Amino acid sequence: MAYDETLATRIRAQIKDHPHVSEKKMFGGLAFLVSGNMAIAASAQGGIMVRVDPAQSDQLVSSTPAHVVEMRGRLMPGWLRVNTADAASDSELSTWIERGYTYAAALPPKPDRP
Repeated sequence: MAYDETLATRIRAQIKDHPHVSEKKMFGGLAFLVSGNMAIAASAQGGIMVRVDPAQSDQLVSSTPAHVVEMRGRLMPGWLRVNTADAASDSELSTWIERGYTYAAALPPKPDRP
């Protein structure tokens, strides 16, 4: 399954003016990175994948429609999946973009890779 290009366009429109943002195809989706750290992605599994502080994962899962990403049978605290329907409005999507951007921007920048 390919990522939702409409969703990627919506993310791009909201994040484009944030500093140090780049795009990269990753895991079959389109990720938006801040200084090389993934903030949010239009996921190949549908919806969005958002990077947050792992210490906030449980609270966000219990208070929002997000759930922790599972990769190869392993839960990944700090990585949340949100269905497209739960980010349907610009306001809902903006909230997730800001969460992802804020966390990724607080991480040390990744060095450029060849």
